[in-house]
Amino acid sequence: MNDITTYPDGIYAIDSGYGERPQVAAIHLIVDTGRAAVVDTGCNASIPRILGALASLGITPDAVDWVLLTHIHLDHAGGAGSMMCALPNAKLVVHPRGVRHMIDPSRLWEGAAAVYGAEQTFRLYGRLAPVPAERIVSAEDGLEISLGARRLRIVDTPGHARHHVAIWDERARAFFTGDIFGVSYRELDVDGRAFVYPTTTPSQFDPDAMHESIDRMLAFGPRAMYLTHYSRVEDVERLAGDLHRLIDTQVAVGRAARGDGVARHVEILAGLEQIVREETARQHWALNEDEALQLLRMDLELNAQGLGVWLDSLRVEAAATL
Repeated sequence: MNDITTYPDGIYAIDSGYGERPQVAAIHLIVDTGRAAVVDTGCNASIPRILGALASLGITPDAVDWVLLTHIHLDHAGGAGSMMCALPNAKLVVHPRGVRHMIDPSRLWEGAAAVYGAEQTFRLYGRLAPVPAERIVSAEDGLEISLGARRLRIVDTPGHARHHVAIWDERARAFFTGDIFGVSYRELDVDGRAFVYPTTTPSQFDPDAMHESIDRMLAFGPRAMYLTHYSRVEDVERLAGDLHRLIDTQVAVGRAARGDGVARHVEILAGLEQIVREETARQHWALNEDEALQLLRMDLELNAQGLGVWLDSLRVEAAATL
């Protein structure tokens, strides 16, 4: 299958088909001694891609032991219920805050509809299937699970969302990071040198927690990170430095914005666009400023929304202390 990328240590990336261009979102497979785990599921429409990839690797559905969710945003977890229907022996591992939403995903769908609109949400995600409670494992911080001859460890990593975890693979010395280590699109690579951009999407962005989560992952000494958007990056220390810098830069843009509502959102978005223009020169991308802005358009819009929600939460906290 052309949508599968093979990496060392029995790790594979599948293009989930999300978005309007290739390689927007990756689903990862970990294979060890004939057993497999699926990391994030994409949407319902991604399930045939996952099953096709497993078949091409000679892995039957009953040999999949785990479905591991980094968090429950629907581009990562929208297909979880359908995926579990197709994998008779698998357990679903999800942050404790996400367990009830996997059992009853109605509020997940409503939350996405509040961001994208009901029509667009249905087009992207369809109907969400529930997962039986007895098939769910709560992903407590430090939980270790076995896959074949290897061990995987759950690490709590808030900042992008409070229901976010990363998965540490000791054999690969790599994390599966969901969105906590930002987004890294291959179109922005320069001679194999990757770039990352932090995601401050609504509604639980927390810059202090994001900084702490990045540093916590660095303490493991990873040699690679497997991002959902999009897949493997190396040179982890350099990328982490860029993330820390860009988190602070985006926060400064948000704090400097005036007013409320649409006016503030427009000002924040303009500030985020200026960051991209500056990074185009700093990183020496092959894309020009307009091309880079077009590539990151949806991310910038969601980041601006997330910064707005975060700023509103600070006001609520400040008012509560009066």
